[in-house]
Amino acid sequence: MGFADEPASGRSRRLRTENPCVSVGYGVPEGMGKLVLLHKADSIYEDEPDIVYDFPRSYLRAVEEAVGDWIVYYEPVKAGPRGYFAVAKIERVIPKPGAAGRFLAMIEPGSFLPFDREVPRLVEGRPMEASLTEPDGTPKKGGAVQLAVRRLPDADFAHIVNLGLPQDLERIEATRYDPQPAEFDDGAELFERPVLERLTRRPYRDVAFRRKVRDAYGYRCAMSGLMLRNGGGRPEVQAAHIRPVESLGSDSVRNGLALSGTLHWMFDRGLISVAADCETILVSHNKVPGDVVGRLLAPGGKLVRPVDPRNAPHPENLRWHRENIFGRSLPDDAAPFG
Repeated sequence: MGFADEPASGRSRRLRTENPCVSVGYGVPEGMGKLVLLHKADSIYEDEPDIVYDFPRSYLRAVEEAVGDWIVYYEPVKAGPRGYFAVAKIERVIPKPGAAGRFLAMIEPGSFLPFDREVPRLVEGRPMEASLTEPDGTPKKGGAVQLAVRRLPDADFAHIVNLGLPQDLERIEATRYDPQPAEFDDGAELFERPVLERLTRRPYRDVAFRRKVRDAYGYRCAMSGLMLRNGGGRPEVQAAHIRPVESLGSDSVRNGLALSGTLHWMFDRGLISVAADCETILVSHNKVPGDVVGRLLAPGGKLVRPVDPRNAPHPENLRWHRENIFGRSLPDDAAPFG
């Protein structure tokens, strides 16, 4: 949680209730209370945006009112350039063990989704949030701007999400290297999906996850180090969940690895993993011949790091994979090497 821009008086300020007026076209029904949550990576507050949000008592009422509803994560100016960068859903709120006056908003598993395009704080000089906007459209200063938890009208939520996760993201991805794929023939109308349906629809989330993970690694396989493209320029690297979605894994980039097709298959079946140092590639040598290892993995057997270190695999996700997937038994007919 980021409080770098927040004065001491801001922590005790009581949040006012918004009166969200929602246009039917947004597809966002009035909820319990959507929020903007400020997140700063090196804050004293121990946030894991896809798992938990750490906050003080002064924001308890607002966060409790948002249980069961969606939030947008925001990076404050002094923390970096991202602006609004992800959505998630609050499942419940609990006191933080061993920390009087602190609470944890537990994120609903499978709800976190990073924006495909980070949304700037201002668009044409105007804030994205009505509560931060003066009557003439200019940004407000002080007050609500400095709050680490802000109530967010449904219309503002829909506007931010539509900019960060475009309605036509699947079309954008499908036509990226092929301007006319079969599934998007001329004359086909884009199916307008309501915002919340889009956020919970697995095919859409898979596309968003794949785009973010592959981009994070520069379209290079994290285990072979190779950047392979087909004749049309399409990158052959895939996006692997470290902890699978069906095992409560998130769509965070930190729960992903960019892998070639073969290494993705091997990773999902426990033939390879990553050690506790978060860089050494582990191989199940009783199942994978040595010559195969030499052909598939980068020299030195170390993981290629993402361009932005903030996107590096989370140690807990790697630990889960080692303990639950790596080295498990395979059906006799599943071994790819003979």
